[in-house]
Amino acid sequence: MYTIKHILNTSNDLDFIEVKNQEKVCYAKICINQGASLQELKLDGKTIIEDLSPLTYNNTYASSILFPFANRIKDGKYTYDGKEFQFPINETGNNNALHGLVFNKTFQIVKQEQTEHFASITLLYVEDKESVGFPYSYSIQIEYIIKKDSVDVNVSVKNTDTKAFPFTLGWHPYFSSSNLFNSTLNFESNKQLVFDERCITTGSVDINNEPHFEIKDKKLDDCFILNSSQTQFNTPDYKLLISASSKENFLQIYTPPKANTIAIEPTTGVSDSFNNNMGLQTLKPNEEYQINWNIKLI
Repeated sequence: MYTIKHILNTSNDLDFIEVKNQEKVCYAKICINQGASLQELKLDGKTIIEDLSPLTYNNTYASSILFPFANRIKDGKYTYDGKEFQFPINETGNNNALHGLVFNKTFQIVKQEQTEHFASITLLYVEDKESVGFPYSYSIQIEYIIKKDSVDVNVSVKNTDTKAFPFTLGWHPYFSSSNLFNSTLNFESNKQLVFDERCITTGSVDINNEPHFEIKDKKLDDCFILNSSQTQFNTPDYKLLISASSKENFLQIYTPPKANTIAIEPTTGVSDSFNNNMGLQTLKPNEEYQINWNIKLI
């Protein structure tokens, strides 16, 4: 049987949901007031996602849902429908807007289910005011379905405004390995994006699609245009298949300053999509966009 417990930590003002199964081989921790992000995860006894301390969430954006844009916007500026807009700059060193607007929002629990075989939690954030740089109202719903060997992340964005708006969407999980040097990735791609010194996309280059991408001691902050919707992460202790339901599939890989940890980020857009239009989509009033990300032990 799976159990769901709501915990308010008054010492650090963090609001959590904990999910466990009776056999104690499955565990998930979701932080409600940090964008409903999945902060810890154990599947079938394997540690998949763990706390990144001493790194802070404000710097890692760990497991955050990235909306209305994934990655960066150069100088926080973009033009849409003939008008210029300016997002707040939250990557001050590079003068970029970074990772959207919902990573630090507090979500509300709207539904939860506990069964013998899975637990599900649905969380909702409603933005009814105009945001700086994004003067539109919207709602975003995140559903986590947690099983012994898999997690589904179902995200639904609805435009509740009277105007259409541009968007991309992404997920920023960090995965743990007992030995990242000896871990590999499998993904299908023959194009890698080129970034400038501020991590802004300037173009792409052709690459050979290697059967195994060896991580070793590489310092990564790279993005690939995927030819499929799946990425596989191979560690000495487990193999994880990461799947996306979207037509637009990009893979951002980042190694933070923490040993044996790697961000493997499925996104529908890239750095500066609001200006270069790569993966950029438009959501019309009253329309809804849905995406599923699934991670599964294999």
